[in-house]
This record gives sequence, structure tokens and C-alpha cells, in this order.
Amino acid sequence: MILTFVAIFMYLMGLLSFCLNRKHLLLMLLSLEFVVVSLFMLMYIYLCSYNWEFYFLMVFLTLSVCEGALGLSLLVLLMRTYGNNYMISFNLLW
Repeated sequence: MILTFVAIFMYLMGLLSFCLNRKHLLLMLLSLEFVVVSLFMLMYIYLCSYNWEFYFLMVFLTLSVCEGALGLSLLVLLMRTYGNNYMISFNLLW
């Protein structure tokens, strides 16, 4: 029961940090990964409580790794193009 509250608190703090750190792309990616870890913890607790299989967790981990790799590749691309990771300097109209 306490682990569920901890995971929900982690999820809410991850969303709060995502909303507050909207100036830097790297901090946004880190807070998204924190949200993914808290969602993984919530799903694990839920699946353990009902004695279900954990195949869905493997799919979730695979997709979250793909999301992290895509975010890091975008970060590297934007760092090479613009030279910084400030969201205000990215002009998406060009």
C-alpha cells in the first residue's frame, strides 16, 4: 500500500518537474524518464497484486528504452544544430 503511494507521488513529482523545467531539453528528458520509471513501478505493483504475467512490463521497458534513445538522438541533433539545449532558441518555423 505504501509503495503505491510512493509510486503515485513519484509520478506527480515527475510531472511537476516536467512542467517547471520546460526551458532545458535535457531536464525535460530526465523528468520524462523519471515519469516512465514511476509508471513502471506502478504497473509492477499492480501486476504483482493480481498475480498476472509480466510480459507487458517487458514491452513497456522496450518502448521506454526506444523513447529514451529517440530523445537523446534529438538532443544530440539539436546540440549540433543550435549549440545549446534551451527550448527558447529552437526556431521550428525554418
